[in-house]
Amino acid sequence: MTSDALAPVALATPPANSAAMFEQLYRQVRSLARREVVRIGPQASLSPTTLVHEAYLQCAGRDELSFEDNARFLSYAARAMRGIAIDHLRGRQASKRGGGLHMTTLDTAAAESISDVDHLQRVAEATEALTQLDPRLGDVVNLKFFCGFTVAEIAAMHHVAERTVQRQWEKARIFLRTALADA
Repeated sequence: MTSDALAPVALATPPANSAAMFEQLYRQVRSLARREVVRIGPQASLSPTTLVHEAYLQCAGRDELSFEDNARFLSYAARAMRGIAIDHLRGRQASKRGGGLHMTTLDTAAAESISDVDHLQRVAEATEALTQLDPRLGDVVNLKFFCGFTVAEIAAMHHVAERTVQRQWEKARIFLRTALADA
């Protein structure tokens, strides 16, 4: 997969709601779903199509959602898909279904890899806490770690210098490392 598939798409006019944004950015959302499926491995039995459709249903059912730009929408879509994947994995791990799920990670474009669902949940919770403290840092984590965008791509999306995004990523990593060590 090339980085062109994830390059920001300029919208002529901002869509009125998240459903319209989903339609305009479908290829990018589908690419994010493929990355998430690769990250969680084959034992999750999720397809990219399932993830995209479930995320669409979550977004389309909420009329109050609106996004300033593509980056915020893609970040929201990635969080929605991550939540769906975590819920799905937890359901598969339930003891009545056999439990003992052992995930293997594959090398992806993301900065780090996650090897178990509990760790993924802790990272997601720490990212949400970071987003509450500093939405820009939380957005950088979502775009870089969970979406797999490069620093250059994130800088272009936010219309800032690459060094600014690099500093934000470093601050976010320090926060996440501290939050995960405390957990």
